[in-house]
Amino acid sequence: MPPAASAAAGVVVGEDGLARPAWASLDPMLREYYDTEWGLPVRDEGGLYERISLEAFQAGLSWATILRKRPAFRAAFASFDPDAVARFDDDDVARLLADAGIVRNRAKILATITNARATIALREDGGLVELVWSYQPSVTPAPRSHEEIPTRSPESLALSKALRVRGFAFVGPTTMHALMEAVGIIDTHLVTSHRRGTSGVWPRA
Repeated sequence: MPPAASAAAGVVVGEDGLARPAWASLDPMLREYYDTEWGLPVRDEGGLYERISLEAFQAGLSWATILRKRPAFRAAFASFDPDAVARFDDDDVARLLADAGIVRNRAKILATITNARATIALREDGGLVELVWSYQPSVTPAPRSHEEIPTRSPESLALSKALRVRGFAFVGPTTMHALMEAVGIIDTHLVTSHRRGTSGVWPRA
């Protein structure tokens, strides 16, 4: 039996009876990511650095493409250990540009190395986690359809500016809004989704 769509709710009810947005309703990989990871709080430096890196690589591509390549990204970038990536040199850049398992974009590769170094520098002033989470807004969106989900916010713009001042690259306001959604800083699950309000950060309403 195919999933049942609810146009009014903006969700698709799967065979398991759970309501999900259309993008997470068919592809098993995306469904697993949506059910178990997306929107849950990430409050460790390595986890945030990885998410910032992957969101940068996603720019101009689909998230499914990045998610499928995630194991290769982790292998190529030392499991996104900022201390290890910060030591990458020209030979590593050449290695990464030859790695068909990842997105071979020189600017994004260089940004990932730059951001590792910026992450380390931030440790002297509270750290990456404290900085990113300090931009949590006082309220979160409550979208009822995909069209109601914002793609940027005053907070994502401010976070983008703050990270750029700290030396980060590929951290535009739309990319930072996607980061804030992914790590639980805001909850943009549709109000009719089974995942709404499950992060422990925001209530369901």
